[in-house]
Amino acid sequence: MEAVIYLLRFVFDALIMILVMRIWLQWVKADFYNPLSQFIVKVSNPLVVPFRRIIPGLGGMDLATILVAYVVATLKFFTLTALAGESLGVLSFYIGLLVLVKQAGFMLFVIMIIMAIMSWVVQGYNPTLAIFHQLTEPFLNPIRRIMPNMGGLDLSMIVAFLAMNVINILLASSLPYWSAL
Repeated sequence: MEAVIYLLRFVFDALIMILVMRIWLQWVKADFYNPLSQFIVKVSNPLVVPFRRIIPGLGGMDLATILVAYVVATLKFFTLTALAGESLGVLSFYIGLLVLVKQAGFMLFVIMIIMAIMSWVVQGYNPTLAIFHQLTEPFLNPIRRIMPNMGGLDLSMIVAFLAMNVINILLASSLPYWSAL
Protein backbone atom coordinates (compact mmCIF):
# COMPACT_ATOMS: atom_id res chain seq x y z
CA MET A 1 0.00 0.00 0.00
CA GLU A 2 2.89 2.38 0.69
CA ALA A 3 4.11 1.99 -2.88
CA VAL A 4 0.67 2.93 -4.23
CA ILE A 5 0.50 5.99 -1.97
CA TYR A 6 4.02 6.99 -3.04
CA LEU A 7 3.13 6.72 -6.73
CA LEU A 8 -0.15 8.59 -6.28
CA ARG A 9 1.64 11.36 -4.40
CA PHE A 10 4.22 11.61 -7.18
CA VAL A 11 1.59 11.81 -9.93
CA PHE A 12 -0.52 14.39 -8.08
CA ASP A 13 2.53 16.49 -7.16
CA ALA A 14 3.83 16.42 -10.73
CA LEU A 15 0.45 17.51 -12.09
CA ILE A 16 0.10 20.27 -9.52
CA MET A 17 3.63 21.52 -10.20
CA ILE A 18 3.05 21.66 -13.95
CA LEU A 19 -0.27 23.49 -13.52
CA VAL A 20 1.14 25.94 -10.96
CA MET A 21 4.11 26.56 -13.24
CA ARG A 22 1.75 27.33 -16.12
CA ILE A 23 -0.18 29.82 -13.98
CA TRP A 24 3.05 31.33 -12.73
CA LEU A 25 4.54 31.68 -16.23
CA GLN A 26 1.40 33.48 -17.39
CA TRP A 27 1.38 35.73 -14.32
CA VAL A 28 4.96 36.97 -14.81
CA LYS A 29 4.51 37.13 -18.59
CA ALA A 30 7.53 34.90 -19.09
CA ASP A 31 9.06 34.21 -22.47
CA PHE A 32 6.58 31.89 -24.20
CA TYR A 33 9.23 30.64 -26.64
CA ASN A 34 11.56 29.45 -23.90
CA PRO A 35 11.95 25.63 -24.05
CA LEU A 36 10.76 25.23 -20.46
CA SER A 37 7.66 27.34 -21.16
CA GLN A 38 6.92 25.30 -24.27
CA PHE A 39 7.25 22.06 -22.30
CA ILE A 40 4.89 23.25 -19.54
CA VAL A 41 2.27 24.44 -22.04
CA LYS A 42 2.37 21.28 -24.16
CA VAL A 43 2.18 18.94 -21.16
CA SER A 44 -0.66 20.84 -19.49
CA ASN A 45 -2.75 21.53 -22.59
CA PRO A 46 -4.68 18.21 -22.48
CA LEU A 47 -5.91 19.07 -18.98
CA VAL A 48 -6.50 22.79 -19.46
CA VAL A 49 -7.82 23.29 -23.01
CA PRO A 50 -11.18 21.50 -22.49
CA PHE A 51 -11.91 23.71 -19.46
CA ARG A 52 -10.77 26.86 -21.26
CA ARG A 53 -13.67 26.42 -23.66
CA ILE A 54 -16.08 26.63 -20.71
CA ILE A 55 -14.29 28.93 -18.23
CA PRO A 56 -13.12 32.30 -19.56
CA GLY A 57 -10.10 34.17 -18.28
CA LEU A 58 -10.44 37.15 -15.98
CA GLY A 59 -8.12 40.15 -16.00
CA GLY A 60 -5.33 38.28 -17.74
CA MET A 61 -5.53 35.31 -15.36
CA ASP A 62 -6.28 31.86 -16.73
CA LEU A 63 -9.14 30.81 -14.45
CA ALA A 64 -9.44 27.40 -16.12
CA THR A 65 -5.87 26.48 -15.19
CA ILE A 66 -6.33 27.78 -11.64
CA LEU A 67 -9.51 25.73 -11.26
CA VAL A 68 -7.90 22.57 -12.67
CA ALA A 69 -4.91 23.01 -10.31
CA TYR A 70 -7.26 23.46 -7.36
CA VAL A 71 -9.29 20.38 -8.30
CA VAL A 72 -6.13 18.26 -8.68
CA ALA A 73 -4.84 19.49 -5.29
CA THR A 74 -8.17 18.72 -3.64
CA LEU A 75 -8.29 15.29 -5.28
CA LYS A 76 -4.77 14.60 -4.02
CA PHE A 77 -5.74 15.25 -0.43
CA PHE A 78 -9.12 13.52 -0.75
CA THR A 79 -7.57 10.42 -2.35
CA LEU A 80 -4.72 10.11 0.14
CA THR A 81 -7.00 10.54 3.16
CA ALA A 82 -9.50 8.05 1.71
CA LEU A 83 -6.71 5.48 1.28
CA ALA A 84 -5.75 6.10 4.91
CA GLY A 85 -9.36 5.36 5.93
CA GLU A 86 -10.20 8.92 6.92
CA SER A 87 -12.62 11.52 5.63
CA LEU A 88 -12.73 15.22 6.36
CA GLY A 89 -15.77 16.13 4.28
CA VAL A 90 -16.06 19.84 3.48
CA LEU A 91 -12.69 20.56 5.10
CA SER A 92 -11.08 18.75 2.15
CA PHE A 93 -11.88 21.72 -0.10
CA TYR A 94 -10.07 24.12 2.22
CA ILE A 95 -7.13 21.76 2.56
CA GLY A 96 -7.00 21.44 -1.24
CA LEU A 97 -6.36 25.18 -1.41
CA LEU A 98 -3.61 24.85 1.20
CA VAL A 99 -2.05 21.98 -0.76
CA LEU A 100 -1.96 24.23 -3.82
CA VAL A 101 -0.35 27.09 -1.88
CA LYS A 102 2.18 24.75 -0.26
CA GLN A 103 3.13 23.25 -3.62
CA ALA A 104 3.65 26.72 -5.11
CA GLY A 105 5.85 27.68 -2.16
CA PHE A 106 7.85 24.48 -2.50
CA MET A 107 8.37 25.18 -6.21
CA LEU A 108 9.57 28.70 -5.47
CA PHE A 109 12.00 27.27 -2.92
CA VAL A 110 13.36 24.67 -5.34
CA ILE A 111 13.67 27.18 -8.20
CA MET A 112 15.64 29.56 -5.99
CA ILE A 113 17.97 26.75 -4.89
CA ILE A 114 18.53 25.73 -8.52
CA MET A 115 19.17 29.38 -9.44
CA ALA A 116 21.77 29.72 -6.69
CA ILE A 117 23.59 26.56 -7.79
CA MET A 118 23.38 27.46 -11.48
CA SER A 119 24.78 30.95 -10.78
CA TRP A 120 28.00 29.29 -9.58
CA VAL A 121 28.26 26.88 -12.50
CA VAL A 122 26.69 28.36 -15.63
CA GLN A 123 28.68 30.81 -17.71
CA GLY A 124 26.81 33.09 -20.11
CA TYR A 125 23.18 32.86 -21.16
CA ASN A 126 21.10 29.84 -20.21
CA PRO A 127 17.39 29.66 -21.16
CA THR A 128 16.44 27.80 -17.99
CA LEU A 129 18.20 30.30 -15.75
CA ALA A 130 16.57 33.15 -17.71
CA ILE A 131 13.06 31.77 -17.13
CA PHE A 132 13.81 31.06 -13.46
CA HIS A 133 14.98 34.66 -13.11
CA GLN A 134 11.67 35.87 -14.60
CA LEU A 135 9.72 33.62 -12.22
CA THR A 136 11.48 34.75 -9.03
CA GLU A 137 11.74 38.49 -9.71
CA PRO A 138 8.25 39.35 -8.34
CA PHE A 139 9.24 37.75 -5.02
CA LEU A 140 12.86 38.87 -4.74
CA ASN A 141 12.62 42.48 -6.00
CA PRO A 142 10.60 43.78 -3.00
CA ILE A 143 13.20 42.24 -0.66
CA ARG A 144 16.05 43.78 -2.67
CA ARG A 145 14.43 47.21 -2.38
CA ILE A 146 14.22 46.95 1.42
CA MET A 147 17.63 45.38 2.12
CA PRO A 148 20.69 47.61 2.11
CA ASN A 149 23.41 47.03 -0.49
CA MET A 150 25.82 44.42 0.88
CA GLY A 151 28.76 45.11 -1.41
CA GLY A 152 27.63 43.05 -4.38
CA LEU A 153 26.20 40.14 -2.38
CA ASP A 154 22.54 39.41 -3.03
CA LEU A 155 21.08 38.11 0.22
CA SER A 156 17.47 38.43 -0.93
CA MET A 157 17.19 34.66 -1.46
CA ILE A 158 18.19 33.98 2.15
CA VAL A 159 15.54 36.41 3.41
CA ALA A 160 12.99 34.79 1.07
CA PHE A 161 13.94 31.30 2.36
CA LEU A 162 13.48 32.45 5.96
CA ALA A 163 10.10 34.05 5.20
CA MET A 164 8.88 30.96 3.33
CA ASN A 165 9.94 28.66 6.20
CA VAL A 166 8.13 30.86 8.74
CA ILE A 167 4.96 30.76 6.60
CA ASN A 168 5.28 26.97 6.22
CA ILE A 169 5.69 26.53 9.99
CA LEU A 170 2.66 28.73 10.70
CA LEU A 171 0.52 26.80 8.21
CA ALA A 172 1.76 23.44 9.51
CA SER A 173 0.94 24.31 13.11
CA SER A 174 -2.57 25.47 12.18
CA LEU A 175 -3.52 22.25 10.43
CA PRO A 176 -3.00 18.83 12.03
CA TYR A 177 -3.07 16.99 8.71
CA TRP A 178 -0.45 19.20 7.07
CA SER A 179 2.26 16.53 7.32
CA ALA A 180 0.12 14.19 5.19
CA LEU A 181 0.16 16.70 2.33
